[in-house]
Amino acid sequence: MEVRIFYSETALYVAARMYEDDPTLITANVARQGQGLPNDDIFNLVLDPNLDRRSGYSFEINPNGVRVGGIYENVSQIDRNWSGIWQGSSRIDEQGWTAEIRIPFQSISFDRDSTSWGINFRRAIRRNSESIGWISRNQVMNPGVAGTATGLADLKQGLGLDVVPYFVARQEKVFGVGGYEERTVKPQVDFYYKITPQLNAALTINTDFSATEVDSRQVNLTRFSLFFPERRDFFLRDSDIFDFGRIGTGALFGQEGNEARPTSALQNGLPFFSRRIGLSAIGAPVDINAGVKVSGRINRWNVGTLVVRQDEDPNTNVDDQTVFVGRAALNVLAESQVGVIVTSGDSQSNLNNQLIGTDFRYRNSRLPGGRIVESEIWYQQSENEGISGNDAAYGFGISAPNTQGWRGAYSYKRIEDNFDPALGFVSQRGIKDHALDFGYRHFLDRGSYIRSVYGGFDSYRNTNSAGDLISETLDVRTNANNNSGDKVELSLIKRREVLFQDFTIYRASDNSRIVTIPVADYDFTEASAGISFAGRRRLSGSLNFEWGDYYDGDRFKRGMSLNWQASNRYNFGMSYSENAINLPQGNFVVRQLSLNTLLNFTPNLSWSNLLQYDTVSEGIGINSRLRWIPEPGREAYLVLNWGLVDLDKDNTFTSINSSLSLKFNYTLRF
Repeated sequence: MEVRIFYSETALYVAARMYEDDPTLITANVARQGQGLPNDDIFNLVLDPNLDRRSGYSFEINPNGVRVGGIYENVSQIDRNWSGIWQGSSRIDEQGWTAEIRIPFQSISFDRDSTSWGINFRRAIRRNSESIGWISRNQVMNPGVAGTATGLADLKQGLGLDVVPYFVARQEKVFGVGGYEERTVKPQVDFYYKITPQLNAALTINTDFSATEVDSRQVNLTRFSLFFPERRDFFLRDSDIFDFGRIGTGALFGQEGNEARPTSALQNGLPFFSRRIGLSAIGAPVDINAGVKVSGRINRWNVGTLVVRQDEDPNTNVDDQTVFVGRAALNVLAESQVGVIVTSGDSQSNLNNQLIGTDFRYRNSRLPGGRIVESEIWYQQSENEGISGNDAAYGFGISAPNTQGWRGAYSYKRIEDNFDPALGFVSQRGIKDHALDFGYRHFLDRGSYIRSVYGGFDSYRNTNSAGDLISETLDVRTNANNNSGDKVELSLIKRREVLFQDFTIYRASDNSRIVTIPVADYDFTEASAGISFAGRRRLSGSLNFEWGDYYDGDRFKRGMSLNWQASNRYNFGMSYSENAINLPQGNFVVRQLSLNTLLNFTPNLSWSNLLQYDTVSEGIGINSRLRWIPEPGREAYLVLNWGLVDLDKDNTFTSINSSLSLKFNYTLRF
């Protein structure tokens, strides 16, 4: 791999040559802009324009010229929902393939007083799971493990102003008794202004999120809330600034995490979760009249403020609300931070709510042997109208997220009974939880068919405030990967669930049948096995099975996924899961099905369709999106959403709602 770097006053240019003896072996299946490139050959550029070794950007491009951007969160994770404006192109030739990338300085934040940036390059060759980095440590590449580019002087961002007008036309219809049909034409405008090269201001007016991708459907068979990630661009810009205490950080660098800990427990205690804004308490959209965000870096400080004015919601009798979030973090030591966060307001009720928190995050990636250690400690206090006392949350953790050899992590979290971050996320209150995992990954010789083998255990223990056990899981597991990217996994899982009140695990959509597990102390064991086939292949997928005791009965769970990449232009995928649960209180089966198709007319014009169904809601959701990107920063969408339900369980589905939206935006840069 050869890489050359150039720059002008307004942009950074990077050109790369990836040599390949046989170009027919290059993996380049993805041809839709923004689709994601986990299974294609890529060239990856990592930039740390502030040279703080804590933050940065990722730019990936495949041999078809498909671009995927991302912003680093806490060094260890990339949010690929970030979408900055940048250009790129690729070409396959007799020597391999080439890539060219142009990054306008107006699209990123940087320290104007510094002529040095953190920089790194990576090439991924999927057919043999090979990754080649310019600078890496413990097989890790991120802003904390990077080289330095010098001599970047006299950089200009123009006025630093982006004006993004939107045009949105929508037709909505609700079927049945009390149904209605509504047509709206709604203009929207966003302003993005760089106060300094490191400090950004954003203003959104009359905001519409109709073109945002729909969530993957989840069926909840637990006693706790589900977690859905943020997808809206306004909230994703500079989202790393608002991260707190590494809450929500699980598996690091794409490596092993604690699979015994539920996702909701991992996210439990977030002081700020932007999906609380623009949604009512029953999950229905609420109009956002205006929002202002100022975020970025001032010397050693990372700062962010967010103010949003949300419209009233007559369905829940919530008045129009103004909410505020403020975050500041000081870079200390070589790779660490200490910070505070403040929130005010409640987007889903008329009650007053405030929160204040502080955190310290320690990181050292320069230990002998390329080892890494991370640690955090945090404290939060909420204040909710009409409630006092027992309203704090705190925690700490330490991890060694090494990609080879020994790795492990421990964390403790305490959420008091009345802790209520109105703009955050809480799945359980009045709990203490412990999460511990430990394991070892061994890499075999280069000529071996097996690339690596992992063995270890994950554990999670959750108690109430008095120390009484709520749930406990021990997962002893092993997995192996080959050089082609295939993977096989085996687990033995020991669970204990203590119910202090009856748990309704299943309720039919028409309430005709309810299965409730009574109060008791349940101890049971399950096993699981799975195999997945590398996604670089034209035909790929996975098979997973889980079986054994379940409370005072038994369960057999099976799941499968299939993806057929017929060509660069057409892709078909499906996933299916089935939970067959037998209990003394009643037997039931929960099924989930999703089907998706993608047709790429060109890399910039695509048509995607997603159908989702589950037997709990007996509902079908259809999402169809026609997307045109004539150039970065200019997009058009035609989006159809359709909901159907089979309340009578006779396999006859009736429409309940539909919407058709046309949305176009055009970025003007000054």
